[in-house]
Amino acid sequence: MVDVADASLAEAGERSIDWALRAMPVLRAIGARFDAARPLEGLKIAACLHVTAETAVFVGALKAGGAQIALAASNPLSTRNDVAAALRTYGVAVHARAGVDRATYYRHLHQALDIGPDIVLDDGCDLVNTLHTERVELLDGVTGGCEETTTGIIRLRQMAAEHALRFPVVAVNDTRTKRMFDNRYGTGQSTLDGIMRATNTLIAGRTIVVAGFGFCGRGVAERARGQGARVIVTEIDPVKALDASMQGYEVLPMVEAARAGDLFITVTGNRDVIRGEHLAEMRDGAILANAGHFDVEIDVRALEGMAQEVHLGVRPHTDEYVLADGRRLLLLAEGRLVNLTAAEGHPAAVMDMSFSAQALAVAWLAEERVRLAPGVYDVPAEIDAEVARLKLAAAGIDIDTLTPLQADYLRSWRFGS
Repeated sequence: MVDVADASLAEAGERSIDWALRAMPVLRAIGARFDAARPLEGLKIAACLHVTAETAVFVGALKAGGAQIALAASNPLSTRNDVAAALRTYGVAVHARAGVDRATYYRHLHQALDIGPDIVLDDGCDLVNTLHTERVELLDGVTGGCEETTTGIIRLRQMAAEHALRFPVVAVNDTRTKRMFDNRYGTGQSTLDGIMRATNTLIAGRTIVVAGFGFCGRGVAERARGQGARVIVTEIDPVKALDASMQGYEVLPMVEAARAGDLFITVTGNRDVIRGEHLAEMRDGAILANAGHFDVEIDVRALEGMAQEVHLGVRPHTDEYVLADGRRLLLLAEGRLVNLTAAEGHPAAVMDMSFSAQALAVAWLAEERVRLAPGVYDVPAEIDAEVARLKLAAAGIDIDTLTPLQADYLRSWRFGS
């Protein structure tokens, strides 16, 4: 059983997937390796991921490895109906339609889990959460999983701390290659891309408030500054706040930044980062965008409660809220991921790194899962290094290697100064 919006879109979806494939040489190489070795033979995988062309290339690599896959969308606003239709023709059990409501979103999660998975792949921990709360009868059959977002890993580590997590999960998000490419370069570029598509605003000369200075927040701040914006950072972590200050950014509490900002971008993984007291301080025409995983970082309910009028769709993915004093606040993408809703998310070259690490992590899990206790595990360092090596090779870049004497020096404490 599948649920796609329009099966006739499959041909268009295949063209999109082919275009993404051209920019994903590492995943192409891994897919060829999987096709020869079949490391996932006989495994059933339930996945909750953004249904995009890049995800389709990743799913294709897993299928080449022998896996049977059921896929649900991790965000209805990012779902590409043409890609979902194409994946259906590839033999993937797809449960994804753009723009579905909350009830349908969770129905799709349950339909993906109906496969009776051996391994689960998640993007935000909703699939794992559903397993542990509503589909507990399937837990004994699940022997491992992967999570690729900061938000999801926060939730998983809390589950592990409370001894609630029932199987091992690999924190794919925490690899060095993913943090560098996906979080920093991908989120930085695609977030501004989504904002500019939705509003046609000029970044240069604007005051942009970036809430959160983790890897994603740094990427957004760097790209905004590179386009001529004045950037203010808000943080709760003193070390990250100090880092932002030492990099030349102004650091303020949100209530003070609210008075100064023209454009606000939340990138924290937490809820209620922009609340009613902040909205009350903002200038007329302020733009609100979220690049964190879930639509809880901006308190949309508070905004709705403060509004005297709401003008939906003043531009694509842009809603205008008119407050009692006449100020207008512009909310992008309903407070959901602006880069995947108003734009196309990360470029394929970025997702090449993220999905390659995840594909190798799935193969590692398939081999090691029976020996792993429940908990959150880092991706083995050799997988991270292998992905980087493959990316360098695809780019035609050579690097130095250790000489035997250098390798001995690093392994020994006996050498003096």
